[in-house]
Amino acid sequence: MTIRRRPLGASLLALALALPATAARADEGMWTFDNFPAERMEQAYGWAPDQAWLDKVQAAAVRLTGGCSASFVSPDGLILTNHHCVASCLYDNSTAEMDYLDKGYVADRRDLELKCPGQQAEVVTAITDVTDDVKSAFAGLAGEALTKARDARIAEIESANCTDTATTRCQVVTLFGGGQYKLYTYRKYSDVRLAWSPEDRASTFGGDPDNFNFPRYSLDASFLRAYEDGKPVSTPGHLKWNPRAPKEGEVTFVVGNPGSTSRLYTQSQLDFEREVRLPVTLTTLSELRGRLITAMEESPEKEREGLDTLNGIENGLKVYIGRTKALNDPAFTAKLAAAETDLRAKSAGRAETGDPWSAVDEAVDAYRALYLPSRFLTPSGDLFGYASTLVFAAQERAKPNGERLPGFTDSALPLTEKRLLDERPVYPWLDELMMGWSLSKAREYLGVDDPDSRLLLGKESPEGLAERLVTGTKLADPAVRKALWDGGQAAVEASDDPMIRYALQLADRQRALRDAVNESYSGPLAIAGGQLADARFAAYGESLYPDATFTLRISYGQVKGWEERGQQVPIMTTMGGTFERATGAPPFDVAKGFAANEAKIDKAAAFDFVTTNDIIGGNSGSPVIDRSGTVIGAAFDGNIHSLGGNYGYDGTLNRTVVVSTDAVQEALEKIYPAPALVKELRAK
Repeated sequence: MTIRRRPLGASLLALALALPATAARADEGMWTFDNFPAERMEQAYGWAPDQAWLDKVQAAAVRLTGGCSASFVSPDGLILTNHHCVASCLYDNSTAEMDYLDKGYVADRRDLELKCPGQQAEVVTAITDVTDDVKSAFAGLAGEALTKARDARIAEIESANCTDTATTRCQVVTLFGGGQYKLYTYRKYSDVRLAWSPEDRASTFGGDPDNFNFPRYSLDASFLRAYEDGKPVSTPGHLKWNPRAPKEGEVTFVVGNPGSTSRLYTQSQLDFEREVRLPVTLTTLSELRGRLITAMEESPEKEREGLDTLNGIENGLKVYIGRTKALNDPAFTAKLAAAETDLRAKSAGRAETGDPWSAVDEAVDAYRALYLPSRFLTPSGDLFGYASTLVFAAQERAKPNGERLPGFTDSALPLTEKRLLDERPVYPWLDELMMGWSLSKAREYLGVDDPDSRLLLGKESPEGLAERLVTGTKLADPAVRKALWDGGQAAVEASDDPMIRYALQLADRQRALRDAVNESYSGPLAIAGGQLADARFAAYGESLYPDATFTLRISYGQVKGWEERGQQVPIMTTMGGTFERATGAPPFDVAKGFAANEAKIDKAAAFDFVTTNDIIGGNSGSPVIDRSGTVIGAAFDGNIHSLGGNYGYDGTLNRTVVVSTDAVQEALEKIYPAPALVKELRAK
């Protein structure tokens, strides 16, 4: 399993899950912009946005390639997102003398805005259905031959539609497990800078205990800016900033890029999650958390340098614990099973449907034997990640575009190159810890005598090998990486850098495993997924939403609390509640900026609020938009019940947690003053 730093939220027994195979009900759904269910929303709320409204919102929605969502909120490229979405930017710009993650950052002038390594902002400009084109490329094929033909055609489509890779990006996205293929065209901005961010404790007040819970008192908001040719980009299609409190029952929209869901999984896929993937993930991440905390306690420097990684690990652990609880809840899983039974019954007798369930069962059975080596044969750590990227890029760039692996095609290379070459700090102790941990877990799960364990370790210990490679490599220097990138295959193969030699040592086996997975798992699933999608469309109509794929979606809902243990949970918290909740001890210690400016803060101002919008990880930073099309908040979390949302949605319990524009305005004016931004947000 590869773990790197982030550049990279129940009462489940009562979960009344809307069946995933049927048409969506209530406020369920992460809808694509080319299939928004306007009629269904109008029936529920008496109003739905028209196409002009949708077009305007789409033009202002931003995808951050670090794994978050955002929106343009001024005519000069100003971007609203979450604090935790820019934490890595703060971290990468910090030094021992100036810890921006801890203290926050306010750029008094635009020329002082901080560049964010590896970050790119993208706006969807077109969505095109290329299903028939892609499917025709692999008609009659199976296994590895199918995936190669499919990927080759996808590479051709992306290359043909985005000839200007400096300003555009094309990405063919698989939807409904292979039932549809859509070409997403993006206007991209590769120069993204940090304009304003509060201190870390303002965002993380309540820490892990409050994570995925409500009430919350979190200022999880920050502002970036997109640049081009050294100047802020012009964004006339931005959303209007509306600093106000939410109104109970009002309609809200969340527009962003939900990362991944598994709501269309079959029973055998869910069994694999519960029996294999989730237990391995929980066990290994728990050990990593313990190792990292122990190391961070050694010095203040390590505490600072490890914090961003620790935050990501703890957040992930809570997510996976919630998913595990969901898949071990008999009431929850019974509803999933009933959904599959219903779809099977409606598909019985349709010759064109075939038996995709049996095909998925066989593919999952085959994958069980491949999962552990596939997971553990790629060690963790930034430095190994650089080496592996250089090795595969050198090998793939020597091939025709249509024969390359995903991630190394013409359309994908610019972002791959940016992430590789952008300058950012690498901390050797942290890389050693990450690599040593991942190698030790590989040996533990694969076995000492397994050929893959021997390939990974030879006769060295996991920690000894990690120390030798990390201390010997020069890949922390971006100039060294650039020389190898520019030198191509000849330079990489001639390199005596130990991390490069190690990545070369593993590459052939990694390719062989990928081919085996394509042959017995990915290829069969591509066919079965298409059949399952056709069965769903035939049974329930085409007003369905696909699983999340970190592509632009829109969900609708309303500001609404829920009932917890017989008590009604309020829709929002206020700024003053922060001081009432504070204990003085971490993580309930008030941020220094809040404490210093308590007398100035309007304690009645709205802080965080909840809505029924359907979201998942990746939606972090998504604008929360009202009926008039103005932004009234940024989504940053879900409540504890939403952790089962990977597999299904329950409108009575699942809630999106939002930081209000009312609170952000208070912070901009009184806590972390930024008068230039206040003025900019008022611009028309």
